[in-house]
Amino acid sequence: MFQEVNKTNESVSYEKTDYQFQGDMNQGCMSQPQMMCPNICEAPRERVCHRYFCYDVPHIVPCNTRIINHHIYKHTYVPQYTCCEENECSNVYDNCPNNFF
Repeated sequence: MFQEVNKTNESVSYEKTDYQFQGDMNQGCMSQPQMMCPNICEAPRERVCHRYFCYDVPHIVPCNTRIINHHIYKHTYVPQYTCCEENECSNVYDNCPNNFF
């Protein structure tokens, strides 16, 4: 692996046992095609994906309708008037002898 030697200015120098590389690393890799730049292993990043699943859950609720019929009898007083008529007859005999009739 590479070891960092100088980190005080813009040009950074790295050293490895086979060769010495100085200057900007991107510029060095592009200017010298015979060299292979080593892989840099970055710290792993984690992506979190929230997935939501919706489910229909039917709840059966029995519902009964009760009908109550109320029969109310209202009693009222309704008089029925009747009328009757009688005839009474009387005989009055004035000035008549007793054996007249």
